[in-house]
Amino acid sequence: MEPIHELMKPRLEKRAKLLEQGIDPYGGRFDVSESIATARGNFVAERDVQLAGRVLSHRDMGKSLFADIKDSTGKIQVYVQKNSLAQDQFELFKQFVDLGDIIGVTGKLFTTHAGELTVRVENFALLSKAVRPLPKEWYGIKDVETRFRQRYLDLVMNDNVRETFLLRSRIVGEIRKYLDGCGFVEVETPMMQPLAGGAAAKPFQTHHDALGVDLFLRVAPELYLKRLLVGGFEKVYEINRNFRNEGISRRHNPEFTMLEVYQAYGDYETMMELAQGLITTVAENVFDTLIVKRSDGQEIDLTPPWRRITYRELVEERLGKDWFTLPPEQHRLLASQMGVELQNDAPDYEVTNAIFEKTIEPSLISPTFVTHLPAELVVLARPNKQDPSVVDVFELVINGQEIAPAYSELNDPIVQRERLLHQAQGHEEMLDEDFLTALEHGMPPAGGMGMGIDRLVMMLTGAESIRDVILFPQLRPQT
Repeated sequence: MEPIHELMKPRLEKRAKLLEQGIDPYGGRFDVSESIATARGNFVAERDVQLAGRVLSHRDMGKSLFADIKDSTGKIQVYVQKNSLAQDQFELFKQFVDLGDIIGVTGKLFTTHAGELTVRVENFALLSKAVRPLPKEWYGIKDVETRFRQRYLDLVMNDNVRETFLLRSRIVGEIRKYLDGCGFVEVETPMMQPLAGGAAAKPFQTHHDALGVDLFLRVAPELYLKRLLVGGFEKVYEINRNFRNEGISRRHNPEFTMLEVYQAYGDYETMMELAQGLITTVAENVFDTLIVKRSDGQEIDLTPPWRRITYRELVEERLGKDWFTLPPEQHRLLASQMGVELQNDAPDYEVTNAIFEKTIEPSLISPTFVTHLPAELVVLARPNKQDPSVVDVFELVINGQEIAPAYSELNDPIVQRERLLHQAQGHEEMLDEDFLTALEHGMPPAGGMGMGIDRLVMMLTGAESIRDVILFPQLRPQT
């Protein structure tokens, strides 16, 4: 850090001199006439503009100066000529404006002899003095975590990074537009809950001093959204932040964004149609194509209809027709040979599912609805009428990762209590009695779905890591 401190000294000295001269190095309100992109797109020679941005380059030509400024929409060259400005303003720019400073300029558009669109500056204001210089070769930094820790610099220096997050915002906006157009109502449910329910995940715990109770950051909003179905809301959704006190990896962040949506009188097939329609519409509206390019150059074709295959069929297709007739010991042996980590007391269905997640799911690149999972894996789903050992669910897998699980919701309060008791393994205090009470008042049959927004954005933008699509991902503290 010491070299940076040395580079800061002359900038701090400039700041002090500006203050001595009665000039505020951190400006104030500056009314821009338009964005830089708009100015470039609506070029008319000698048109007056008032623009603001960060200085990314600075070229001193003696009696004139050229600089590039950049805002959130693009970059433009500015031309500062001694004869066009008051003497004090030209010297102020020449002596005190550094790379990284934020300035506002007023002037006229023109093109240079080289054809470069430029603003001939007639007046300027220093809006923010950067006392710490920008890195010279930011994108070449080998430690990518540095880019995540200082995301603000990542956004300044790397146009493709900024574009990813602008696309993310558009994707979320299109999701809302699609669901609103289908008659769904957006709602908000508690992020702090007395019990962490709706998913089998380790929660973060906190304490509410005024109430004197422990609370959990939600792992899912599911049980509250189902209360709304009981209350008569028939089509609801929430784009929510969830928190799970688990591992960090290329596909996992402890704080993440989910879309949860529920439709009364629907089922898991209703959710299939919704998922397929939503994702294809978003892709077409944001990217103008249903062909998604992966980071390795391969393509994912989102053109419907998407493949549907049962969990059992897929396991037998990949692991052998006799898989479900093999003894549990053989499953464990094969799992070990595949490098699948298991707990010593893991039941046989968890062994198969661990192998599925490790070896089968990553190979599903084209959109695939994997349906009818074992009932033990999804305790909140409705059993299949023809085969009660499985439930009416699907997991939508695209590009080798689960994008959206969904199912026909279980609305029998007696069976639901039995399922939750089994999941709690005798810890009855973990049961959400308020949810079960609501269910006992009658919840209509429904389809429900959770869609990982971060993973969806990863897939659509070709990002390699979830940290590439979360502005401020969770990182280990610096030592």
